[in-house]
Amino acid sequence: MAGGLRNRLAAIDHQPYVDWVDERIVNHPGKVVVVFLLVTGLFVFGLGNISTTAGTNQFTAGIPAEQALEDVNREFSPSFSPDTGGTTLIQQEQNVLSKPAMLRMLRLQERIEDRADLRATGSSSAAQQVARELDPTARTLEDQITAVERANPTEVDRAVRALADQGSFTSVLSTSFNSAAASAPATIGTVSHQLPSGISSGAGQGGSSPLTPIQQRIDRLAGGSVTVFGSGVLADEFSTVITDSLLIVVPAAVVFILLFLSVAYRDPADLLLGLGALLMAIIWTFGFMGLAGIPFSQLLITVPPLLLAVGIDFGIHSINRYREEVSLGADTGPAMRTTTDQLLVAFFIVTGTTVIGFAANFASDLPPIRDFGLVAAVGIVFTFLIFGVFLPAAKVGLDRARERYPIPTLSKSPLGSEGSALSSVLRVGVVIGKRAPAVFLALMLLLSVGAGLYATGIDTTFEQEDFLPPEDIPAALYELPEPFQPGSYTVSGTLNFLEDRFSAAQQSSATVFIEAPMTRESSLEAIQRAGRNPPDSFVSENREAEYESILGVIRSQADRDPEFRDLVDRNDPDDDGVPEDNLGEVYDALLDSPARSEALSYLTEDYRSTRVVYSIESDAAAAAVDVDAREVADRYRVTATATGQTVVFQAVSGLILSSAINSLLLALLGTALFLVFIYAVLEGNGSLGVANLVPIFATLAAVAATMRALGIPFNSITATILAITIGLGIDYSVHVVHRFADERAERPLGPALDRTIRGTGGALLGSMLTTVSGIGVLGLALFPAIGQFGIITGLSVFYAFLASVVVLPSALVIWDHIVNGDASLAPLFGLGRQPWREANDYDLGEAGD
Repeated sequence: MAGGLRNRLAAIDHQPYVDWVDERIVNHPGKVVVVFLLVTGLFVFGLGNISTTAGTNQFTAGIPAEQALEDVNREFSPSFSPDTGGTTLIQQEQNVLSKPAMLRMLRLQERIEDRADLRATGSSSAAQQVARELDPTARTLEDQITAVERANPTEVDRAVRALADQGSFTSVLSTSFNSAAASAPATIGTVSHQLPSGISSGAGQGGSSPLTPIQQRIDRLAGGSVTVFGSGVLADEFSTVITDSLLIVVPAAVVFILLFLSVAYRDPADLLLGLGALLMAIIWTFGFMGLAGIPFSQLLITVPPLLLAVGIDFGIHSINRYREEVSLGADTGPAMRTTTDQLLVAFFIVTGTTVIGFAANFASDLPPIRDFGLVAAVGIVFTFLIFGVFLPAAKVGLDRARERYPIPTLSKSPLGSEGSALSSVLRVGVVIGKRAPAVFLALMLLLSVGAGLYATGIDTTFEQEDFLPPEDIPAALYELPEPFQPGSYTVSGTLNFLEDRFSAAQQSSATVFIEAPMTRESSLEAIQRAGRNPPDSFVSENREAEYESILGVIRSQADRDPEFRDLVDRNDPDDDGVPEDNLGEVYDALLDSPARSEALSYLTEDYRSTRVVYSIESDAAAAAVDVDAREVADRYRVTATATGQTVVFQAVSGLILSSAINSLLLALLGTALFLVFIYAVLEGNGSLGVANLVPIFATLAAVAATMRALGIPFNSITATILAITIGLGIDYSVHVVHRFADERAERPLGPALDRTIRGTGGALLGSMLTTVSGIGVLGLALFPAIGQFGIITGLSVFYAFLASVVVLPSALVIWDHIVNGDASLAPLFGLGRQPWREANDYDLGEAGD
C-alpha cells in the first residue's frame, strides 16, 4: 500500500462486526426499518409520562446553605400551623396618595378579604395608615374607607404629611415620595394568605405554587387598577416560558433545518429520510425521559438542538459518502457497504467522544446538570443507532424502490465534488499544510494560549432572572400567529420596577443559623460579639452590625414590661443589657409574655437553636455578601451556618464554575484517552488521537474568549458549554481524521489529505450551516440564559468546523511526517522540499484518484 500507515497490522480486526451490520443494512433493509419503527412505538408511550420542572429550586436542592435556610424556616415557624404566603399589590398613578387613588386601593383590599377562595388573612397599605391617621378608631377596612370618603383633600394631605417621618409608611411608597406635596407615583400593598401546604421554605423558586390560582383571581378582581405580584405569578411564568420558548424555537429550527438540508440533500426523498431519522431520535430521547422519570426543565430545552446537531451531521455524512461511491459507478449495495464500512467506525468514535463530553457533567454537584448529561449522552447513543443503521437501511430500500418504481431523483452528486468552487475553498487548510504546517500550528498555539488567558476573566452567575423572560420581548414575536405568539410576561419588569422605585425592595439580608444550646452563659454575648466591627457589606452604626435576633426581642420586651426588665437586670452581672445567668428562666418568662410569637421567630422552643438576621447594604455584591456572611458565622464558637437567598445563590454560582471546570477537565481527559485507545485498536496507531485533539484545543480557547468578549457568563445553562464544545467539536475532527486514516492507507499523503478535505469537508460544511442555524434559533428563546447558550453553541460548532478544515490538515501533515517521514523537520517550516512531494511529486492542483 503506497504511503500506508505504519503499525497498521497491530490494529485489532473490527471488520467482522462492521460486516455483520453491513449484511443487515444491505441485504435486509426492510427488516431493519420495521424493527426501528417498532422501538419508536415503544418510546412513544414514554412521551405521555414526561413532567416538567422549572425555576431555581432545582439547582439549590441539597446545598448546605439551602438546607440551613430550610431548617431556619421550619424551626422558626409556628408548630402545626398552615403555610402562609403573600401577594403584593403595586399601584401606579399620578398620585397614589390622592383621595380617589387611596379609595381604589382600600376597596380592592376589601373585595379580596371578602372572598373566601382567596384565603386572605389580612392586608395592609399606605391608604390604611392614612385612614387610621384620619380616624384612629377605624379598625376595619369598611371604617377606613368611610374615614377617607369623609375627609376632604386638605385633610388627606395633612394626614400624609403627619406620616412622612414613619418608616412603616415611607417603606411602602416609591423613593420619589414628596412629603411637601403629599404625593407619590407608586405604592405597594400586601395581602397575606393562609394555605394548606406547598409554599417553598428555601431560597429557590419552583415552577408551581398554590398561590398561582389565587393571584390570578386577584388580578382579574383588580381589573388592571394594580399590578398583582408574588410567588404564584413568578412560578406561573417560570413554567409557561418553557412552553412558549419551545413553540417559538422548534418551528424556527425546523424552517432553518429544512432550508439547509434541502441544499445539502437536494432531493425530496432523501430529505424526508433525514427528517424522519431526526424525528425518531427526538422521540426516542424524550420517550426515555418519560420512562426514566426525568422531568423536563429549562436546561433540557438545549437537548433537542444538540441531538439535531449530531443527527444532521451523521445524516449528511451518510448520504454524501454514499453519493461519492455511486458517482464512481458503484451499485446501491456495494456503495452503501463501502459507506457504512467507513462511517460506522467514524460514527462510533464520534459517539464515544460526544458521550464522554456530555457524561462529564455527571461530576457536577447540581442535579439538573447531571440530568442534562445523562439525557444528552443517551440521546447521542440513540442518534448513533438511528443514523448509523436505520438511515442507511432506509436509503438502500429507497434506492432499490427507485429501480422498480418511478420515484424521482433530483440529485446524486455529493457536496464538494472535484472541480467545484466549494472544493477549492475547502482546500485552504490543505494548502497551508503543504507550505509551512509547523509555522501555522505554532501561530495557532500562541493565539489559543492568548485567548485562553483572556477567557479567565469570564464571570460566573446564578440569578433568578436567568429563568425568566426579559423585560422587553422583541415586538416581532408578538406578530407571530397563534399558537406561536408568546404570552404577556410581567415578572422581570415588575422585579426591576420594585428594585428601582422602592427602597424596601432593595433591602437584603443574610442569616446565620446557630445550632447550640442557647442556655449557656455566653450564648447571647456571642451574638453581641459577632456583630462588632462587621464586614463592609453589612449595614452598621458605630461599628455595630444592624441585625435582628432573640436578643432584640428580649430588649424590646424589657422596655415594655418592668417585671421582665427586672428579671433581665438580675441576670446581667456586667450590666450591658445582655443577660448571661439563668437564660432558661429568661426565655421561659419571654415565652409566657405577649412577645412569645416574635420570640419563636428567632429561638426554637427547646432553646437549642437560633437565628440572627443581618441587614446588608443594598449595593453590596453577592460575592462580597457571601464571604462576609461566612466570616461572621465563623465568629461563633459553635455550629453556625451562613444562609439566605444571596448566600445560597452564590453557593450555586460557585458550584457552576467548579462544574464547568471539572466537566471540562474530565471531558478532555476522557476524550484524549478514548481517542488514543480507539485509534490504537482500529488503526494500530494511538498517536492519531493526539492529532485529533489539536482543533479541539483551538476551538475551546476561541469559545471561552468569545464568551468573555460578548459578556456571556457561566450560569446554570452555559456551565455545560465547554464540555458540549468538546462533544460536538470532536465530531468534526473525528470525521476528518478517520477519513484521512482510511485514505492514507491506500494513497500518498497529498491525495489522501486532499480527498479527505474535499469529500468530508463538503459534508462538514453542510452539517455546520444546518447545525449553526438549528441551534442558533435558541437565541429566540424567551429567557436570556437559553438565548446565550444557543449563540455560544452555534459559534462553537462554527469554530469546530474551521479548526477541522483549516487547522487539522497541518496537524495531520506533521503527524504523518513524524510517523511515516524522515528525521528532517525543515519541510514542516516551509524549508526544503514538501513532505508529500518527496513521495511522488504530487501537485494539489492535480488532485485525483
